[in-house]
Amino acid sequence: MIRQRLFICLATLLFYMPAEAQNGLTSDSVDAFIKNKMQQLRIPAVQLGVIQNGKLVKLSSYGMANPENLAAATDESLFSINSCTKAFVGVAIMQLQEDGKLNINEPVSKYLDSLPEAWNKVTIKQVLANNSGLPNIIDEHEQVLGGGDEAVAWAKVKTLPVQFKPGEKYSYNQTGYVMLGMIINKLSGVHFTKFIEERQFKVAGMKLTRFGDAHDVIPYSAGAYSTVHYVNGQWLSNGKLTTAYMEFPLFFRTASGMISNAKEIAEWLIALQNGQLLKQKSSIELLWTAALMNNGKPDGLNKFLNGYALGWPVIVRDEHPAVAPVGGMRSSFFVYPKDQLSVIVLTNLQGANPEYFIDEIAGYYIPALKESNGFGFSPSIKLLKTALIKQQYNNALKVVQQLKKKQGAGFILSEDDMNGFGYRLLGEQKIQEAIKVFKLYTELYPDSSNAYDSYAEALAIAGNKIEAIKNYQRSFKMNSKNTNALQQIRKLESL
Repeated sequence: MIRQRLFICLATLLFYMPAEAQNGLTSDSVDAFIKNKMQQLRIPAVQLGVIQNGKLVKLSSYGMANPENLAAATDESLFSINSCTKAFVGVAIMQLQEDGKLNINEPVSKYLDSLPEAWNKVTIKQVLANNSGLPNIIDEHEQVLGGGDEAVAWAKVKTLPVQFKPGEKYSYNQTGYVMLGMIINKLSGVHFTKFIEERQFKVAGMKLTRFGDAHDVIPYSAGAYSTVHYVNGQWLSNGKLTTAYMEFPLFFRTASGMISNAKEIAEWLIALQNGQLLKQKSSIELLWTAALMNNGKPDGLNKFLNGYALGWPVIVRDEHPAVAPVGGMRSSFFVYPKDQLSVIVLTNLQGANPEYFIDEIAGYYIPALKESNGFGFSPSIKLLKTALIKQQYNNALKVVQQLKKKQGAGFILSEDDMNGFGYRLLGEQKIQEAIKVFKLYTELYPDSSNAYDSYAEALAIAGNKIEAIKNYQRSFKMNSKNTNALQQIRKLESL
């Protein structure tokens, strides 16, 4: 989060019982699921929108938009969507391509002057897909360089070395989105905020959506809260709800700067898929297709959001693939193109990470997506999970041995499966269960550096610094190229 300052909320909220939906809908299983998540994750407010077959079939708001004022969330409440803004920028760039004003496969240097020579071959597509290798215009504390001054920040970032060869790998990068803003300004003849307002907000009927931050007085604002703190390169949680101060300089607002609500994002998604924003279906297909790295494979934010398209994170998978913008660890919306379904979840809590439970919401509309039906897991992991739940995740190695004996050669637990299982549990805030799964991973693959790295990460999240360091050290000893382990050891030792 940019220049985030955290202050303890005057009305400290240790536990919050969500209110009924504000739009009068009868409580159903989806409502119950959302309320349970709010309690579990201590989320003050949630907005939910579900689009099915081109129509908004559910719109609900839950909880407190402003806990300190006891102000309930309504369907008009506005939430910061942070990096989901990039999805709108992707649409804006594709609009300019349809207008014949640019080609995303051409280098950025064709449209912007005075770039460092090392940047000259970076394409617009690589910038959109975060595989440009450009240096980042934010520092290790996630603050914009130069104190947020555009001229200072731009001058400073141009002096920094490139991180890697363009297309070599995925690396989340804000510099490229600042450059995209410059390109939109130049080619459209108006500031990018105005261009997006005219070509997207107005067309889709988004009357409340706007660009802004904590400096602005915003009617219907749901505020911003957090349970996590950025400390020495890590997001750490102390479980205490605090208010969050966010500042997005105007030039930076292509990267993170929009405020909206579930109803208006739904209207925007419907307009996008109806051809109101992009005229050509091929433009939407390109917008949502994960970019391939130089090795021919997609790469993304993490093992779940494992691809990145043109401003849109992508979930690359055989069953029910999705494009899935995420923002600020607080808001997300998933589009399932093959299923004619979209799910929007906006919250006012940094640390809610709704991307990890949107598939479950979608499962109420497409049962095959429900985790209880085994969605996302291999057959062997499904069997393992069922058995572990019965044992409360205890005696995991013994459980595996029993399953192998019963299932025979068909029972296979790959490294990727075990790692993915553990991280799914982390995403669901089931920290102790994740620790037990990652420990099992190390027992099944004792020579795997990655196993001990993942185990260490879960231990660090749980606050077990000593054991986390010990396992990061073991991981690094096995693989000296694992620089992440070394970095995490240093960070933990400094705490």
